[in-house]
Amino acid sequence: MPQRQLSSNGIAEASAGPPPLLASRLAPPALPEPVLLRPRLISRLDAGVAGPVTLVRAPAGWGKTTLLAAWAGAAPEPGPAWVQVEDGDTGERLWAYLAAALRGVAEPAAEPAVPATPPRPDQLELLAAGLAARERPVLLVLDDLHRVTDPAALTGLEFLLRHTDGRLRLVAGARTDLPLALHRLRLAGELTEIGPDELAFTEDEVADLLVAHGAPLPATAVARLRERTGGWPAGLRFAALAAGDRADPERWAERFGGDQPDVAAYLRAEVLAGLPPSARDLLLRAAVAPAVRADLADALTGRGDGGQLLAGLARESGFVHRDDSEPPWYRAHPLLADLLREELDGLGEDERRDLHRRAAGWYAGHDRPAEALRHALAAGEWDRASELLLTGWPELVPYDPEAAAGPPPPAPPPEAVRRDPELALAGAAERAYAGDSGAAAARLREAVAAAGSLAAPRRDRFRRLATALELTLARLAGDHREVRAAAARLLATRDPAQVDSPDTDDPRTGEDADVRAVAGTALGLVDLAEGDLPAASASFGAALDAARRAGRPRTELVCAARYAVLHALAGELRAAERTARRALEMPSCQGWSSRTECAHAHLALALVALHRDQPEEATAHLALTGPAGGDATVAAAAALCRGGLLRDAGEPAAATQLVARAREELASRSVAGELADRLLALEADLRGEQGDVDTARGLLADRARAPEPAPALALALAQAELRAGDVRAAGYALPDWDAPVAEDWPLPVRLGAGVLEAVLARRGGDVRRAGRLLERVLDLAGPEGHRRVFTRAEPVVRDLLAAHLDSGTAHWPTVSDLVRGADEPGERGAAGPESALDEPLTERELTILRYLQSILSNVEIASELSLSVNTVKTHVRNIYRKLDATRRREAVRRARELRLI
Repeated sequence: MPQRQLSSNGIAEASAGPPPLLASRLAPPALPEPVLLRPRLISRLDAGVAGPVTLVRAPAGWGKTTLLAAWAGAAPEPGPAWVQVEDGDTGERLWAYLAAALRGVAEPAAEPAVPATPPRPDQLELLAAGLAARERPVLLVLDDLHRVTDPAALTGLEFLLRHTDGRLRLVAGARTDLPLALHRLRLAGELTEIGPDELAFTEDEVADLLVAHGAPLPATAVARLRERTGGWPAGLRFAALAAGDRADPERWAERFGGDQPDVAAYLRAEVLAGLPPSARDLLLRAAVAPAVRADLADALTGRGDGGQLLAGLARESGFVHRDDSEPPWYRAHPLLADLLREELDGLGEDERRDLHRRAAGWYAGHDRPAEALRHALAAGEWDRASELLLTGWPELVPYDPEAAAGPPPPAPPPEAVRRDPELALAGAAERAYAGDSGAAAARLREAVAAAGSLAAPRRDRFRRLATALELTLARLAGDHREVRAAAARLLATRDPAQVDSPDTDDPRTGEDADVRAVAGTALGLVDLAEGDLPAASASFGAALDAARRAGRPRTELVCAARYAVLHALAGELRAAERTARRALEMPSCQGWSSRTECAHAHLALALVALHRDQPEEATAHLALTGPAGGDATVAAAAALCRGGLLRDAGEPAAATQLVARAREELASRSVAGELADRLLALEADLRGEQGDVDTARGLLADRARAPEPAPALALALAQAELRAGDVRAAGYALPDWDAPVAEDWPLPVRLGAGVLEAVLARRGGDVRRAGRLLERVLDLAGPEGHRRVFTRAEPVVRDLLAAHLDSGTAHWPTVSDLVRGADEPGERGAAGPESALDEPLTERELTILRYLQSILSNVEIASELSLSVNTVKTHVRNIYRKLDATRRREAVRRARELRLI
């Protein structure tokens, strides 16, 4: 074939018929103005080209070409070879451009012989040898490589990647996976992939883009725009370009959506047009719901290909997202969802009603009454709507209202309400669930007006349902006094014969449990919002039992997740962990729904991990607690956890700022109580730790010196006095942590006070008393697994623990670990330490066995445990017999082998 080369004017010349090569396809395109560089992605590409293949894979509009061009422009000379692949490129055409591109970056002394046609095997080997002999690797960018439809056209390229000794580094931009053997590269760790999740703009990048376009927005509007666009670069550029021309860009950004003409046209042309009809039909029908599963999609389409199509769309399109539940839920990108809902409105009314009817049936059959009710009302299925209210009203209570996808369903016609007043209650419940209090209240009034002639049994049922709605509306309005009054009225509707009835087969027993679950949950939420943690714990505990008895999983999840947080704040780590993990395993915590409740459970686990001194696990759970911050009290609990982690990471100043902001937020909402005290105590302790003891004392001056100060504040004052060097004042301020009244304190506060008193005893020279105090603290900390109170304390505490280890302790393994400063992973076997014993040791024998490790005599052990010497000797003989030992040292060695100690 005739040879080609680029002429001086940049256009390839040929001596015969084939078309010339375009210089524009052999150089990166000009970057769109204004240019916004994204250093984090440039760094990813720089790191990626250390390996053979870097794949930037995403659908249209995700900024692949812009990123590659920006990276190529910043690369040192001679820069990467660049080929822009176009539709219709044959193997011959592709290799012609590859030849030109590689010659353009060849080393003058060793230019490889690049064939300009699909190469023969001998030519490929020659080219591979030439590339392998280069001093520096060749960087080759192939943009839009997905346009090559013939896999054979890439066979030669794949050969070069395998046989150039790493001297050819390919950077490919594509909308889909490539026909290259990517699986082998993934397994070998030689493939760098950058997908939509990384290409999506962060909030900081969104803000920078808006500033570059002359349309800066406040941080809240930036966050909203980032949420609405999902960080999609093309959508953000449309928004930035349009925002600069608006009189009120902030308001416009709030309303920006996929129904904007430019965005809609782009999505139709670049996303929907390329989909097969079956996939596009599925997306259109699925738009009646905010998210779908495969079986819901099948119900909506009447076909059986939903799972396959959804999985493919999530994998390839970049505009359908899949969660990590099983079975998975899928949802469209926010802007695409806007467009699909607009197209859904173009369907005939009968077809839309049919879709809602199908959706209502699916949701009703999968224990999701709130969604089922909305679709039943939209389909005009009045009987089903009323039945859903009657059978599922406790699960229709909104705990974290979210706007439903699409317009609200129409109100039932007046004649239908006259026949069935409970239908209007159903409409009110649906509007309340969506957070539309005004419409809910109007429909409740309509229902009450139509219910005047109801017969007695039905009238009683109507009153219960109407009262539950009144309770809901009071909660949505934030009227705590009315919530308590409505809860009392709701509890008064219970059948006296069924109060605490053990007859679970009587349907009235279930009704009683429903009432107690709904009223108790509402009271718990009010108690929590007011900062009364003990009352909230009691309310949620009772409501949780009632919800489980009634079989109401969503109400159970709401109670369990918050109850777990309260357990964790109280220091009851085992109960917190058990309750939180059970909540996370519940079906109603799967999918995108109930994310807030899941966030509460993760917050509980973060607090558990904090107190057990597991900072990585705590940080991981905290990352999943974003939505839990909507409640000021729960946000304060999250601030306690984050502040503690920052402190432990050596960032006390950042921790102080975070805790101070959280405390101010609580004060602005007039929330007092234990959490406010603990935030104040933590802030004072952080300031004292940074040397600002006077400010710490000032923060605590009034409340910590009151006649009956909060325990957390008294402890913080004692710590401040000790830091000031006044040991006597510290002892005076320290609360009596081992008194009977202290059993109601949060355990972390008790443990902190106990450790501080042990330190004060040691400072006073009473080493024996310090040891006894420390042993008592270990007794309290051990069952729950508290470690942070020891590991993150002042250095003197570690010295105290080491001395206690030498003097003898029933917690020898724990103290030994604490002295070393960290647990050894895998220390205890999964099968349990006593599995090798024919007869297990009793709890008392295990306690004495721990003392046998020390130098204490039997008489001293008896004194420590308040037992007789003969009783101790009897236990020791039993230990020897069960461990097949004849002396003390042998018993200890055997016990350690069995991991009993």
